[in-house]
Amino acid sequence: MTGVVVDGRSLSYDDVVAVARHGAHVVLAEEVLPRLRRERAVVDDVVDRQVPTYGLTTGLGTRSSYALPRDELALFSVRTVRGRANAVGDPLPIPVVRAAVLARVNGIAGGGSGVRPEILRLLVAMLNARVHPVIPEVGSIGASDLVQMAHVGLVVIGEGSAEFAGEVLDGRTALRRAGLAPAELGPKDGHVLCGASPLAAGQGALALHETATLLTLAQAVTALTYEGFRANTSPLDTRVLGLRPAPGQSRAAGELLALLVGGELGDSRNARRLQDPISLRCAAQVHGALHAALDFADAALGPELNGLGDNPVVLADTGEILSSGNFHTPALALALDTLALALTQTASLSAERMRRLLDPAVTGLPANLSPYGPEHSGFAPLAKTAQALVAEIRMLSAAVSTDPRHGAQAVEDDSTNASLGARRLTTILTRLRQLLAVEAVVAAQAVDLAAPPSLGRGPDFLHRAIRKAVPPLDDDRPCGVDVEVVSRDILGSDDVRSALRAMVGEAS
Repeated sequence: MTGVVVDGRSLSYDDVVAVARHGAHVVLAEEVLPRLRRERAVVDDVVDRQVPTYGLTTGLGTRSSYALPRDELALFSVRTVRGRANAVGDPLPIPVVRAAVLARVNGIAGGGSGVRPEILRLLVAMLNARVHPVIPEVGSIGASDLVQMAHVGLVVIGEGSAEFAGEVLDGRTALRRAGLAPAELGPKDGHVLCGASPLAAGQGALALHETATLLTLAQAVTALTYEGFRANTSPLDTRVLGLRPAPGQSRAAGELLALLVGGELGDSRNARRLQDPISLRCAAQVHGALHAALDFADAALGPELNGLGDNPVVLADTGEILSSGNFHTPALALALDTLALALTQTASLSAERMRRLLDPAVTGLPANLSPYGPEHSGFAPLAKTAQALVAEIRMLSAAVSTDPRHGAQAVEDDSTNASLGARRLTTILTRLRQLLAVEAVVAAQAVDLAAPPSLGRGPDFLHRAIRKAVPPLDDDRPCGVDVEVVSRDILGSDDVRSALRAMVGEAS
């Protein structure tokens, strides 16, 4: 796999996925280390002159007025790491750890931290050697991810725990087995290792990437439902949408129509009904809102992924070190909350479309899509599973950015919970994929029973993929297994995702 070049300015979500999930090699751009050396010279000068500087020559938080003895500055860096490694809970998944470390590497690479270049080189080497610090899942309130990122700092100094080659080891042993050595921290280095919001940025990048993919999958499953339902596509007409250009709706409608190319539904005269239920009629509006939420989240996450969230920041050109509020992430937290709500709307619509497919009064198909009549359950019990998935997604969509919280007494009196906002998206996205699999299994059966003379290219592709993995429902059988197969092997397939992205991409 091609390496990812890190320059602090241009890291993409695809880059994060490549490093976090596929182990892509990380390379620092040529200008990064010279930039860090210039900034480090400013730090050394401030230390030599004993200029009062937050977190460098003074304490942190409520102890910021305390001047540190010159001969304890390096030890203070070590204490900063040790004293803040207080996260608890299960270890974060390795891809999330890799994404967080990569986000921190990119933030440092862009300049302004004042860290010793050796620290950045070691973080990159840890990624490339696959030394993964064990980071417990709970600890950040969004005023920097310091309590959790301190666990990365522990491994950097040869302490804490790390996963290497499938085994959890103490930090020093993990580094040694990977051919690496712990770093010696100098002044400010410990604060930099704990600082900024790389966990929120890294996990957020993974979540946004997966959300964009699941939106494409939701469009494809909706198109499959359209075919089974014989839906009316007149609400997707550009003339209709132009009369009320809500954010994202024209894009979503264009994608649905692109998926339906080759079938009969492009002509609304082939629809079964004059007007469909809202869950079908307004799919473009709801999916369009998710497009808009993704755009909002992208605008908020970009500066976190390709910016510096440290406090204080080092300005090499003027030789200054200035106090900063760049660690604070209210826009990102708000955007992640918005994304969770938009995903919940998408989930609710999927469950309702699935329920409409079971109703012979609106579909003209057998009740519960069983070919044998009322003495068979068909897919009726699966509606409960769909509702259970929606209930969990809805619970997880509660806003976290407005939760009251505080840090160090009167100094740290606001925070954002951005990291929590990103972490809960992982579960929402997993449940949404399972819910879309429920709809897909039911929609495939509806297509079998409706037997349209031709299908749109998207529904045809998805229907054939489902039928290779799951047979039509004949007599009653456990359908949860079918849903899991579709969720994992079809909606989770890179080949399926790529093919569907190519189809909807033509609408852009």
